[in-house]
Amino acid sequence: MPIHPTAIVDPSARIAESACVGPYTIIGADVEIGARTELKGHVFLEGPLEIGEDNVFYPYSTVGVAPQDLKYRGERSSTKIGNGNRIREFVTIHRGTEAGGMLTSIGDDNLLMAYVHVAHDCAVGSHTVIGHAATLGGHVTVFDWAVVSAGSAVHQFCRIGRHAIVGGFSVITQDVLPYSTTLSTREVKVFGENKIGLERRGFSPESTGALHKAMRLLTRGELNTSQAIERIRAELGASAEVDHLLEFISQAERGFHK
Repeated sequence: MPIHPTAIVDPSARIAESACVGPYTIIGADVEIGARTELKGHVFLEGPLEIGEDNVFYPYSTVGVAPQDLKYRGERSSTKIGNGNRIREFVTIHRGTEAGGMLTSIGDDNLLMAYVHVAHDCAVGSHTVIGHAATLGGHVTVFDWAVVSAGSAVHQFCRIGRHAIVGGFSVITQDVLPYSTTLSTREVKVFGENKIGLERRGFSPESTGALHKAMRLLTRGELNTSQAIERIRAELGASAEVDHLLEFISQAERGFHK
């Protein structure tokens, strides 16, 4: 059982001989770790916590700690994690509460990307992907093969149906249908040139003025992009900044915000 000498392991922890405990890891009381599970280092585990086989926990992940629920009064709740999961950097998984069945659970073969938060009493199935910095509020259920993309927030008690995909940076306040592609409304507005920032970086009034006119033609007129570019070239003359702006537009493979 390779346990790094800098790791701190409670005597009551049960660790399989083939598991690997990396440097500066802290394993608390009543933690069970299955075969071939690897804690790469700086991992914090607190029980009651059951971890299955062939999992990989990356540095600074924290699993099984007390929930951020003001109703929690220290009841002996637990966390259970299955087999073959990849728990990336700074992931936090909190144990359950009395109001939610006393258990937070993760199934098998899931990928939880960096900074994911799984709150108390969540039930994550198997073969899911939870993207960077996504947040599952308390009592959330994620069914098998679902994807919750980066930066999304799922409200308490919501369910993400099987084989569903939630688009990035979505705010989910109701259940997401199985097999669906679901995305919350996103609105991006361009408010013109970064006038103050450009002035602070020494751009001349002539340069910022040209950019101001170009931005207005691009974003606030009734012209389409081709018409706006034609007007910019006709009216503004030579300007390194405007030339760069137009070159940037010409290379936009996914379009650009207007």
